[in-house]
Amino acid sequence: MEQSKIFRAMTRDGSARVIVINSRNMVNEAIKVHKTSPTASAALGRLLSAASMMGSLMGEKNNTITLGINSDGELGKLIAVSDYYGNVKGYVENPLANPPKKPNGKLDVGTAVGQGYLYVVREDGVGAPHTGTVEIQSGEIAEDITRYFAESEQIPTVCSLGVLVDVDYTCLAAGGVLIQLLPFADESVITLLERNASDLVNISRYFRDGLSCEEIAQIALRDIPYDPFDEIEVDYLCDCKRDRFLSSIHKLGEKEIRTMLDEQEAEGKVRELEVKCRFCNKNYVFDEKTLLSKFKK
Repeated sequence: MEQSKIFRAMTRDGSARVIVINSRNMVNEAIKVHKTSPTASAALGRLLSAASMMGSLMGEKNNTITLGINSDGELGKLIAVSDYYGNVKGYVENPLANPPKKPNGKLDVGTAVGQGYLYVVREDGVGAPHTGTVEIQSGEIAEDITRYFAESEQIPTVCSLGVLVDVDYTCLAAGGVLIQLLPFADESVITLLERNASDLVNISRYFRDGLSCEEIAQIALRDIPYDPFDEIEVDYLCDCKRDRFLSSIHKLGEKEIRTMLDEQEAEGKVRELEVKCRFCNKNYVFDEKTLLSKFKK
C-alpha cells in the first residue's frame, strides 16, 4: 500500500499556505490497531489527518501537538498526537460505536462525536504546554478544526477532511486539506480561495479516484500562482517505550505498587504488573523485582 504523504505549498505572493494529506495508510494502521467500527474509523481517521497536517507545521523537531475531543457522544474520548514530522498515533475510547447512518447514507460522525469540546495542546519540550479549547460545533471535526484556528489562534483557515470506509471495514480512501491565510493576504487571493473551497467538500473521493496530493492542491489553488514546498512521507507511528511506562508506575510509590502486587497474588496470579499502550496496544510486563528495585535502600 502506498505510504501516506503530505504535500506543502505556498501561494507565490505569500498570501496563504496549503497542506494536503493522503492519509489512507495511517488510517488503515489505526483501524488494524484499534479494530474500529466504520464510524469510529471515520472519526479517528479525520482527527489523525488533521493532527498530522498541523504537526507538519511545527517549528522545532522536539515539538508535538495533541488534538483531543471530550464529548458526550458514543465514541467517548478521541486523541491524536503528531510529532514534528507529521507522524501520528491515536486513540478512541469506544472503537465499536457505530450509530445509524444519516438519511443520505453517509456515516454519522457528528452524532457519534456528540457535544463537548475540542482541545489542542502544543508542547515544545521546554516550557508549559500551550492549550486551546473550543466548543464542538458539528462533531464532523473539519468544521471544529476551522473554528479552533479562528477562535484560539486567530488564523483564517479552511479545513476539509474525509475518510471512505470500504465494505470490508478497511479504509478505501482518506485525506485532508488545510488552507491558512498568512498576514497581509491579498484580497483577490482570498476571493479565489473562498471560491475554490467549495470544490473540496468531498476530499476523500478525490483520493479514491486516484488524484495525488499536488493535484488536489491545484484544485484548492485554481487560478492562483503557487510554489511547491515539499512532499513528505508520514505514518501511524507509536513511540511508546518500556522505560517510560516503568517510570510512570514508580510515581505511584512503593506502598501502592506492593498493594497492587498483593492483589494480583490474592487473585492467584503472578506478582507482576502489566500495562498496555492505548495507542498501539502493545503490552509491557514488569516483574516484582523490576518494580521494587528503585525503592531498595
